[in-house]
Amino acid sequence: MDTAAKKILDDLKKGKVSPVYVLQGEETFYIDLIAEYIEENVLSESEKGFNQVVMYGKDASVASILTNAKRFPMMSEKQVVIVREAQEISDLQKETGARLMLDYVSNPTPSTVLVLCHKHKSLDKRRELGKKIDKLTVSANFKKPYENQLPDFISTYVKEKGFGINDDAVRVLCEYVGNDLKRLANELDKVMIASAKGETLVAEKVMAQVGISREYNIFELQKALVKKDAVQANKIVNYFESNTKKNPLIPAVAFLYSFYSKLLVASTAPDKSDRGLVSHLKINPYAARDYSSALRNYSTSQLSNCVQCIAQADLKLKGVNSSASGEGQILRELVYKLIH
Repeated sequence: MDTAAKKILDDLKKGKVSPVYVLQGEETFYIDLIAEYIEENVLSESEKGFNQVVMYGKDASVASILTNAKRFPMMSEKQVVIVREAQEISDLQKETGARLMLDYVSNPTPSTVLVLCHKHKSLDKRRELGKKIDKLTVSANFKKPYENQLPDFISTYVKEKGFGINDDAVRVLCEYVGNDLKRLANELDKVMIASAKGETLVAEKVMAQVGISREYNIFELQKALVKKDAVQANKIVNYFESNTKKNPLIPAVAFLYSFYSKLLVASTAPDKSDRGLVSHLKINPYAARDYSSALRNYSTSQLSNCVQCIAQADLKLKGVNSSASGEGQILRELVYKLIH
């Protein structure tokens, strides 16, 4: 878990509640996690009716938010004001609104817990509010995690829910879902709902629940290409071609582009050991084996050509410079070029 998120949640669980929280950044998972904890736990159910307000940035101005924040709680020691999508507050980026907010956070109402959920971006650090917000509030800026941080997130998330998970299942989730933590958590929840408490989640179950074919999937195609196994690769292409609704080809080609692009970067890494590749590419450790294997079969110039071929196939699938060839034929030609 992100260290800033963990500290905020640990303090909240100990009853250390601050008057203003500014949760911002690209990674929305922790913003929602903290806001939901405050919404569910700071007030009792009987107190929430009169003392808890949830507002949305697109429907609010700074003045209306502060009007709620400055009022006093009814039959309760505290009140909670949560502003979701705070990045859409119309006048927060303007001088008047920013000044009003700065004045409030400089001297907040002690009985109010104001939570600003400023998603996808951060406050402008060039402006006074952005410069001072960290000193005046409990503020955290959450960035998208690197791929090599995902295994720890998955293992911790699953363990906290009372389950286990093996390495192959972690790898499948890292490769298939990527670093969107909210989606990653949703997919894990889906798998755990279909599992017995305490069960160790395995790759086969993850693939079934997340929607990846057990027989053939993009990871199997990647393995076949890494090994330059033409027979296996063509079996998978045939399967994809007969099931394009379940296996859309544009995302599959995009996946290959990401892999070969990173592989091209890896070919120039000073340290090509698994540990060196993890550090150089910021990939998860479970993927390092595939990169190491591929580097034994591809030179840097070959990888450069592969990336160009994948880019061309992507354009053809999108209708650019495309002949009468169907999608399956485009993928088949691409796989041939990647292997040969």
